[in-house]
Amino acid sequence: MIALGIVLLIIGWLLGISILWTLGIILVVIGAVLWIMGAVGHGVGGRRHYW
Repeated sequence: MIALGIVLLIIGWLLGISILWTLGIILVVIGAVLWIMGAVGHGVGGRRHYW
């Protein structure tokens, strides 16, 4: 999810499409939150780890 967010950020920045930029930021933030939750041991979506 983080990788997809970064790709959308880059594409949105290069093409000047603000909706891709916004979606990229949202995906990066959500991915980072899920990654942190999985790293500290909380179950995420029924899994013990989130990669």
